[in-house]
Amino acid sequence: MEITKRTAPSPAGEITIFTLVNASGASVELSTLGAGILAVNVPDSNGRSANVVLSYRDPASYLGDGPCLGKVPGRYANRIARGHLEIDGKTYQLNVNNGPNALHGGPTGFQNRIWNASETKDGIIFTYRSEDGEENYPGTLDATVRYRWSDDNTLSLEFSATTDAPTVVNLTNHTYWNLDGADSGSALDHTLLIRADRYIPTDDTLIPTGEKAHVSGTPMDFRTFKRVGEDIAADFPALKYGKGYDAGWLVNGWEEGKMISGAVILRAARSGRRLVIDSDQPDAHVYTGNWLDGSPENREGRPYRDYEGIAIEMQGVPDAPNQPCFPTQTLRPGETYRRTIRFHLLTD
Repeated sequence: MEITKRTAPSPAGEITIFTLVNASGASVELSTLGAGILAVNVPDSNGRSANVVLSYRDPASYLGDGPCLGKVPGRYANRIARGHLEIDGKTYQLNVNNGPNALHGGPTGFQNRIWNASETKDGIIFTYRSEDGEENYPGTLDATVRYRWSDDNTLSLEFSATTDAPTVVNLTNHTYWNLDGADSGSALDHTLLIRADRYIPTDDTLIPTGEKAHVSGTPMDFRTFKRVGEDIAADFPALKYGKGYDAGWLVNGWEEGKMISGAVILRAARSGRRLVIDSDQPDAHVYTGNWLDGSPENREGRPYRDYEGIAIEMQGVPDAPNQPCFPTQTLRPGETYRRTIRFHLLTD
């Protein structure tokens, strides 16, 4: 493994960018801003290499961007209804930044912070201390994301966190994938498989209703490979609320601490690339880049357009702290939060 680094300025401070090159020459770029993924360069079925994640030209453009491109949101990824949080009878009012709700930990969430970083033999470890009261969350939280890049083109993310007071935590990665290449246009011709019989209906602000609805007979059925854009314009609440897919599926067979292999698989017929995702997270949240228009300039010198990338966020269920029907995301002193996501980059 060859690891090099460079720096770039930003209003939040100096950003360090690491490039990891494995034995086959495939590479990953990682940033201390938001512990983010900036690029993943892997070959297609004909051996031609390309970056398969959406990327901005200027590393500082990742600061405060609406799409949350490639970064680790937190302290609580996705939404908490009305920013209302109650733990052990004590109520906290989180900062709201998405209509009436708190999204991705608030306006200065983990995705907009500079993390500390250290190199390992096969990757990078990022750490961030979120002080008690940051974005009004209780407790000082020490968060770690360990990235590993293997010679078989597997990018592993290992999340962990500890706290000194009861709090909530939900960590994921918000990379947008386009397996035909980051500047290849719409990703709606990709085909998708989600190993889930049930999805999570929401209200019109994308807060779960508490229902666990069966996918059968709906546009949410991806139990066999289906073109992502096939039903995206259907007259169906989950699609109308978000102008496309911005929804979660409850992964079949999930239980605490259990890795589900191939929980989600994304394929691109044109390039022959395939992304296989393993995780021990309960919710496979898929967002089809419905609001990418107007994003910062990409590496090819233009803003991205809607639907040019697909984010697959393996995570805890949105608003779980307010909905005990979903797996808990509460973390207490003496406990360690641990979650893993593995991205296998393959060719057909």
